[in-house]
Amino acid sequence: MHTDTALLARAGLPVTDLAPVIAEEPCPILFATVSGAHLYGFPSRDSDVDLRGVHVLPAEDLVGLREPEETRSRMWDHDGTEMDLVTHDLRKFVRLMLKPNGYVLEQLLSPLVVHTTPLHAELASLAPLVVTRNHAHHYRGFAGTQWRLFERSGELKPLLYTFRALLTGIHLMRSGSLVAHLPTLLGEVAAPDHLPALIEAKAAAEHGAAHAVDGPAVARDVEALRLALDEAQASSRLAEAPSGFDDLHDLVVRARLGEEAVSP
Repeated sequence: MHTDTALLARAGLPVTDLAPVIAEEPCPILFATVSGAHLYGFPSRDSDVDLRGVHVLPAEDLVGLREPEETRSRMWDHDGTEMDLVTHDLRKFVRLMLKPNGYVLEQLLSPLVVHTTPLHAELASLAPLVVTRNHAHHYRGFAGTQWRLFERSGELKPLLYTFRALLTGIHLMRSGSLVAHLPTLLGEVAAPDHLPALIEAKAAAEHGAAHAVDGPAVARDVEALRLALDEAQASSRLAEAPSGFDDLHDLVVRARLGEEAVSP
């Protein structure tokens, strides 16, 4: 895997050299990618940039008495754009991979790569082994949370998050391929005709209100997609449980014991 600055620019991201930020981290960074609205294909002009990734704690942090810092975060401003970097230790991240957690898989497989290493590519190559039909539960639950947020706030953002989660889940159950980019999904899965207009409307403001949305019609669309996700899960050929545990274990051990394994 590699950093594609042209792709980052097309996604509406400020193309900036993050090498100094990565270098300041106290532990080696295995990868950092862009998540959130930029990954999902509906950023606003004032959207924050959500960077997500993995760091590798030294072995002594895990065998001593102190509690390891498994999750780290930092925020900063880049020319008026708020940036935040959140990373998990590799072991924690892989344990999340072995659960039906679509969020970490989206981070791992995001095409918006700002920092990578050979182990990032190896970890990504193992991702298909952990994808199961139970990932439908993740996307169903995430969509439900965002739909309730839309009902309370009336904002476009949670509404688009609802549709994106359901369409990602349906596509994953049918194809085994994880696609988080909503405009791409519109060409792959039957979806309501009004979504492109909602994406365009959200570009104006991160927390813009869904003034032109027909509430009852949208509710029917969401319910139809929920049913489609149920059907896709029931007929999916994906495995019931993840595999690849031994390969992932070996990768974590090699990364922990050999610092060269996480060098760019």
